[in-house]
Amino acid sequence: MLEADPAAHGATSGTPGAAVDGRASRWQSHREERRRELIKSARRAVHALGSEASMEDIAAAAGTSKSVFYRYFGDKAGLQQAVGEVVLNQMQRRIGEAAQAAQTPREGLFAMVSAYLQMAETSPNVYTFVTRSAPGEPESQNGPAAAGALGHFFDAISEMIAAPMRQQLRAAPGKEAVIGYWPNAAIGLVRNAGEQWLASPDSPAKPGQEAMARQITDWLCFGIAPELSDLPSP
Repeated sequence: MLEADPAAHGATSGTPGAAVDGRASRWQSHREERRRELIKSARRAVHALGSEASMEDIAAAAGTSKSVFYRYFGDKAGLQQAVGEVVLNQMQRRIGEAAQAAQTPREGLFAMVSAYLQMAETSPNVYTFVTRSAPGEPESQNGPAAAGALGHFFDAISEMIAAPMRQQLRAAPGKEAVIGYWPNAAIGLVRNAGEQWLASPDSPAKPGQEAMARQITDWLCFGIAPELSDLPSP
């Protein structure tokens, strides 16, 4: 009688379960690779079709069925979360690199704001897809998780903003608690101003990316008072 291939049945390890474990590991690797491919396909589809693209639209652009996406991601909110983790991690790395290269806190702010706007402007459709729930979509159990991924991203950026300030505050005891509110407030200004800028149609009055980054940085550092001082008195 012919003997079975030892490698196929885990005979090399002497344990019958080794073959099962090996197959399970290969299947898990296959699933993870397939999941990465689907995330890339979804990102390309959203970039081309818009942030309102349905699961059916995304699946058609990826050359597969929407049932495949549901199998891997559960629902659209799950897909948003998965794409968001990839996109936001890339943005966080880029913003961190920009901050590390800066020489002063103000330069660091400008570098981070500029990097944020650059990456969001690269694909406004993808940015919107991962930061907002698509209208008309039913509530999902994955919704809080998707919001959590975005929250972790902005928490990380807030920490990047706060870090250089803590160094300067060592010479100003008693100010730590007050200035501690500022990074989160700054994140709100950057995000809201940036998203309004992204959504604005192109026109001669719309500032370019660098000009907008400098304007936001000036607001963070000096507020609106310098601009108001140039206005004529009523």
